[in-house]
Amino acid sequence: MINFDFETYTKKFINIKKYNELLKKRYYYFNKLKDQTMTGFLKPISNALLEEIIITANYVKDNFDCMVVIGIGGSFLGSFAFDKMFKRYFNNDCFEVIYIENFSSKYIEDLLENLNDKNVCLNVISKSGNTMEIKILYNLLKDFLKEKYSEKELVKRIIITTDKEKGLLREEANKVGYKSFEIPKDIGGRYSFLTAAHLFPLALNYDIKEIVEGYFEGEKLFDDAYKYAVIRKLLFESGKYIENYCIYEDNMYYFTEWLKQLFGESEGKDGNGIFPASTVYTRDLHSLGQFIQDGNKIIFETVIKVNNNYTKNIYYNDMTISKIIDVIYNSVLKAHYNGDVPNIKIEIENLNLRTMSQLIYFFMVSAAFSALLFEVDPFNQPGVEAYKKKLLIDLGVEYE
Repeated sequence: MINFDFETYTKKFINIKKYNELLKKRYYYFNKLKDQTMTGFLKPISNALLEEIIITANYVKDNFDCMVVIGIGGSFLGSFAFDKMFKRYFNNDCFEVIYIENFSSKYIEDLLENLNDKNVCLNVISKSGNTMEIKILYNLLKDFLKEKYSEKELVKRIIITTDKEKGLLREEANKVGYKSFEIPKDIGGRYSFLTAAHLFPLALNYDIKEIVEGYFEGEKLFDDAYKYAVIRKLLFESGKYIENYCIYEDNMYYFTEWLKQLFGESEGKDGNGIFPASTVYTRDLHSLGQFIQDGNKIIFETVIKVNNNYTKNIYYNDMTISKIIDVIYNSVLKAHYNGDVPNIKIEIENLNLRTMSQLIYFFMVSAAFSALLFEVDPFNQPGVEAYKKKLLIDLGVEYE
């Protein structure tokens, strides 16, 4: 179960008249969203594709020691966030999936050294198939594998997830015969959680049927997603230009990274939008907490709290650690609100595949609504394309 509280710690910052006016317009925005061309993320996924993903994942687990996932941004962060959330902090017994976290020379050097003695396969993910960082990483890893394996063997070790018809990766998959999955034309990268881009890496360790079922249970949160978008917009109009996603569990850190991309790319256009940031509490209460409580009042917070995230009751004096965290959580809400920092509460009863998949659906729908309320296209990213174009020019590569 997921509980939302949009009012208790925001009401003194909200124009109630405008709030009610926007709520009355919800069907206008519902229809406006459904009229968009890139709303494939609202449509069901076929059972045939799910079975194909599961069969391929079982093949990987039966034949290799690990899989390296090459991707960046929205077609990568969702599965990475889930993987981090549901693995144990220490001594996990999962099949090894290595997500290349960043385009870093030292990281790549250490990665290649780590892979030397492992039986490796690759999953390269790029909808366009032309993203420069992915091109470079893919070619480096492919060259590394060529030193270990024959061309015939290499074909068994590379799995490509890309556009169905176009792009360099699609051309290569068709020419060489690599196993491949598609990212549908009507789904953008940051909205692609319910595609093979995310479900295939997750299928190596998790029940993706459970994930899909949970995702569509998120449809019941459609109204809540619109309310959240409205509250965010009205907080922005009251001078709150930064949204801080707060969590109390380190294993949810990459979920906030996914949120930052989802909202940043969806609404940050035409000189508009809310800047997304994130903190891990209680750690950051002793650093950024000072600014949030007592600094420039341009911040509001969306707090995501898991209520039952413990398998054992660990006591300090007469209180469990979970109870101490609950006390801290409520104290921070009150202190920040009294310090003119609005707080939106999202409480999850249990951290599991089903509830988090519901939350993924909720946030994607809300990000689309938020962009429409800011009167920008939720599904393009002209700023990203501008950087890509400049990068290719500077590297002496023709822009595609």
